[in-house]
Amino acid sequence: MATPRLGRRALVVAAQALVTIGLLALLWQVADGSDALEALASANPGWMLVALAALTLHTVLAAERWRLTAGALDLPLGRGHALREYYLAQLVNSTVPGGVVGDAGRAVRSREQAGLAVAAQAVVVERFAGQVALLATMAIAVAVTTLAPGGLEWPAWMLGLAAALTLGSLALVGVLLAARWLPGRVGPRVAELSRTAAVALVGRRVWLPQLALSAGTTACILIAFWASAAAIGLSLPFVAVVTLVPLILLTMLVPITISGWGLREGAAAALLPLAGATASDSLAASIVFGLLGLVAVLPGLLGVWARPRRGAEPSTA
Repeated sequence: MATPRLGRRALVVAAQALVTIGLLALLWQVADGSDALEALASANPGWMLVALAALTLHTVLAAERWRLTAGALDLPLGRGHALREYYLAQLVNSTVPGGVVGDAGRAVRSREQAGLAVAAQAVVVERFAGQVALLATMAIAVAVTTLAPGGLEWPAWMLGLAAALTLGSLALVGVLLAARWLPGRVGPRVAELSRTAAVALVGRRVWLPQLALSAGTTACILIAFWASAAAIGLSLPFVAVVTLVPLILLTMLVPITISGWGLREGAAAALLPLAGATASDSLAASIVFGLLGLVAVLPGLLGVWARPRRGAEPSTA
């Protein structure tokens, strides 16, 4: 049984690698890769350091959000343990096809005190909170810039895409809420996940810290992309950062490439020209962001050796 599964997995990985290479090669041709390479060669180290600092703070805040979420589910995690495991998960997610292998690993390694089901729920809910915050930022920014007096006139396809993502997310929540009445094992499992999310995200003692941490992680990731663009001389206005960049980053969730490479760059080349950028500069900015993202998770290598051998650290760490 194991051999066919490994064979299928290898085929999936190979397909993702081919799609990634194909998209990047196509973008190199369409978006004038030689100009993008020239911009990359002259990238400003100071702005790159700003992006790295923002990405580092993002990891710290996200690890604290995981710790808060797990604590609400009676799974105590020490700050040091949570940070090391989050770095390690990001490193694996950035280098291994699939995008969730690292998250599965941190769930497995934190399961001893409350069981694998609770540990997995804490990871899923924490990741969900981060994506919701990014999507909400985009939806609110698009709505405000469109409806405010003298607001921007977004292209119809841009408004349609933003509306589709927002309505699709709301519909997914509705489906999950309705699925609890399904017969068999599905209903009870969905009901338990909904209850878990409610307790961990909007419970009386956690909703405000959750809101603050998710706002912080979103701000950090957007600042990191803005600084990456500034590093190659591309000045993105605030409106573009809060409307276009979330859309660019959300494309990384589509699991058809390795760690979102190719999709992110294609989205940048398609969307950032709405803010006056050239396709080549947009491509270069996304590549800088991706490379800095890899550098920012390198501390995860320390987690391989520094991680405790058994269980999580005490919650008082």
